[in-house]
Amino acid sequence: MQEEALTERIIGCAMTVHRALGPGFLESVYAKALNHELCKAGLAVECNRPVKVMYDGFIVGEFVADMLIAHSIIVEIKAVRTLAQTHELQMVNYLTATGLEIGLLLNFGADGLQIRRKHRTYRRS
Repeated sequence: MQEEALTERIIGCAMTVHRALGPGFLESVYAKALNHELCKAGLAVECNRPVKVMYDGFIVGEFVADMLIAHSIIVEIKAVRTLAQTHELQMVNYLTATGLEIGLLLNFGADGLQIRRKHRTYRRS
């Protein structure tokens, strides 16, 4: 599946979750609900995926990505009032570490679902 179409399907599932639950829950609640919606949509979902950060052949850090969808899209879930630049930088760092091209930052904590589609390589808006 093409990455753009895949991200649209993921966003659709996230919107379904946000419409049903609204803001106010913990990230873990949204993660479980989104996992359920993505599986219903027939997408391959890996939750809490460990990722190693390599430098010069050495592991210099590790993190856990909230979700990896169809082996190609990282999804990071937040439940905060509003997204901050640090959240976006975190996503770009995840993409750099994995070598994946596209990630979605989804914030369920605002009145409306906040979505940021981030790319590993720079793209002009």
